[in-house]
Amino acid sequence: MNTNTSVREQILDHAVTQIMLRGYNGFSYRDLSTLVGVKTSSIHYYFPSKDDLVLEAVNEYSKSVFAAVYAVDETLPADVKLSKYTKLFGKTLGDGNQICLCGMLAADIESLPEEIRLAVKAFFKANEEWLTKVLKQGAQEGTLALNGKPENAARALFAAYQGSVLASRLFRTKSRLEDVEATLKITK
Repeated sequence: MNTNTSVREQILDHAVTQIMLRGYNGFSYRDLSTLVGVKTSSIHYYFPSKDDLVLEAVNEYSKSVFAAVYAVDETLPADVKLSKYTKLFGKTLGDGNQICLCGMLAADIESLPEEIRLAVKAFFKANEEWLTKVLKQGAQEGTLALNGKPENAARALFAAYQGSVLASRLFRTKSRLEDVEATLKITK
C-alpha cells in the first residue's frame, strides 16, 4: 500500500484508472481491494456503493481536467489554445490504453444512475462551452476555420476528440488527436 496518499485517495485514483480502461461495468470493489491492498469493507467505508465511488471519480476527474483547461492562458491565440487542449487530451491516453473517463462512461450511459449521467453530461457541456469560446476567438482572429455556428462546431469537435481517443487506443497512436486539431487550423 502506498503510504504517501490516503487509502481513500488510492481507491479513487485506481477507480479512475479502472473506469478509463474498462468502463463502469468492467471493475469491482474486489479489483480495487487488490490494487490498493485493503479489504473490500474498507472501500465500502469510504464509498458505500459503486455509484458513490463512480460519481466521486467523475467529480474529481472533472475538477482535474478543468483545472488544466482553465489554466490555459487567456491571452494566447485560439490556435495555440487548441493545441494545448489537444495535448491535454493526449495525456488522457496515458500509455495508449485509456480513454477519457467521461467518454468511457458515456458509452455505458444506459447502465448509469441518473446522478452520474448528469455529471457526465455536465462534463461534456463544459468542454463544449470552452471550445465554443476558442472557436469564436479563432474565427475572429483568422487562425481557425469553421463552418457554421461555433456552438455546433464545438460539439462536433468535442465528439471528434472523444472518437479520436477511441481510435488512438485501438491503433495505439496519439496521431489521431493531432489529426482532429489539424482539421481546423488555417495554414499560413
